[in-house]
Amino acid sequence: MEILKVSSSSNPNKVAGAIAGALSKADRVEIQAIGAGAVNQAVKAIAVARRFLNENDKDIYMVPGFMEAKIENETRTGISFKVFVTTKQS
Repeated sequence: MEILKVSSSSNPNKVAGAIAGALSKADRVEIQAIGAGAVNQAVKAIAVARRFLNENDKDIYMVPGFMEAKIENETRTGISFKVFVTTKQS
């Protein structure tokens, strides 16, 4: 499973493109974000990616959870979004 890391300065449209690209190769992708700004950008990117994928009769859903990352010898807690692709239900 591909892991995409999002920061508060990430462009949601570019991240959405990366999500759609990753989901064209696999059935799921993980998005990781540490901090409120990064989580905000990640959620916006997932919403935009859903719009992209809906044009191809695909839909996505996500499962949020916590993750830990070691940054400069300090353990930080962040949010992980596991994003799954499915065929759009009519």
